[in-house]
Amino acid sequence: MEIERAAEATDELVAAFAGLIPQLSSSNPPPGREQLAGIIASDACVLFIARVDGRVVGALTLATFPIPTGVRAWIEDVVVDDDARGHGVGEALSRAAIDEARSRGAVTVDLTSRPTREAANRLYQRIGFVRRDTNVYRYDL
Repeated sequence: MEIERAAEATDELVAAFAGLIPQLSSSNPPPGREQLAGIIASDACVLFIARVDGRVVGALTLATFPIPTGVRAWIEDVVVDDDARGHGVGEALSRAAIDEARSRGAVTVDLTSRPTREAANRLYQRIGFVRRDTNVYRYDL
C-alpha cells in the first residue's frame, strides 16, 4: 500500500472519486476535475490517496487553517473502497494526515464520523482519537 498526496486532477483520480464518493455519501455527487484541482491547489487542504497494486482505493482530505487560538486541523471525507476495507488503508491515511497536521503546527486533529460507521469509529478510537463531549451544529445554506 502507498499513501501519497494527490498532485494533479488526472482522469484516473476523477474516475477513482466517481467510484469512492458514492460509498461515502448518497447525497453528494463525486467531484469533477475542476473541484479536485481546486482542492489540490488549496494551501488549506491536502488530499491524500491510498493505492494498492497501483489502484486508488481510498482518500482522505486534511484541512488546516489558522485561527486566533492556533492552527486547526480537520480530517474530512475519509473513504476506502469496499474491496479494500479491513486492510489498514483507513489507518494509513489517518496517520499520514496526523503527521501532516503536526508539521503544519496543529496540536489537535478533529473529525466527525456518523455512529453508523461502526468500523470507522473503532479505527479512530484505536489510533488515539478521543470522543469529545460537544455539540456539532449545521446551518444549511
